[in-house]
Amino acid sequence: MTPVIENDTVRQKKGNSGASTQLYLNIAEIKDNVVVLKNGGLRAVLQTSSLNFNLKSEEEQSALIVAYQGFLNSLEFPVQIVVRSRKLDIDQYLDNVKALGEKNPNPLLKQQTREYCEYIRKLIEYADIMEKSFYVVVPYDPYRTTDLNLFSKFLQRISASESLETIQRRHKEFDELNKGLNERVGLVKGGLEGCNLRVAQLTTPQLIELFYQIYNPVTAHNQKVGGAKVDVEGL
Repeated sequence: MTPVIENDTVRQKKGNSGASTQLYLNIAEIKDNVVVLKNGGLRAVLQTSSLNFNLKSEEEQSALIVAYQGFLNSLEFPVQIVVRSRKLDIDQYLDNVKALGEKNPNPLLKQQTREYCEYIRKLIEYADIMEKSFYVVVPYDPYRTTDLNLFSKFLQRISASESLETIQRRHKEFDELNKGLNERVGLVKGGLEGCNLRVAQLTTPQLIELFYQIYNPVTAHNQKVGGAKVDVEGL
């Protein structure tokens, strides 16, 4: 699908039976580690580690509660906390183990490696083991969008086309809005780190991989993209 500009509007080229799904998403582009929305708003995505609250002592639990209360009270803008659950994907790990096993000159160890990989694959499949990822979405919207009523925002979200003027305005506003977004990211990151959490902002490749997996769960399992995985536990 190739979009064309006609009458100052970016639209799907005639002759295609269906518009690309991307046209109907609220995301315009991803650049400089930021998700840019069609209305010009920016979103930064932070991935955090987790902790087992129940294993903490009473003193540690009280300290965490106070720190989290302080973090929430410091916020003067909304944030979105997202918990993502998906089936554990260790295909790359098993492929690496299998490759090492095939290089082993010992036939018995080679066979044991194959059986181990097959056992782990079946365990993941039948036990339906899930992994959880934790994200905090930090927003920054241009002032012109804050005055829109609910109906206007709804029409803006379902609109598949964008005017050339809208695209140009969005590009001009990006640098200024990004400065404000970085300030908010620093505030949120500092507050979460004060709660003994490890925090990392997703880069552009990581954001692309995240949304690719969300909107293409079946395809993403078989066709990987080259984004680097965030390891907040190792920070």
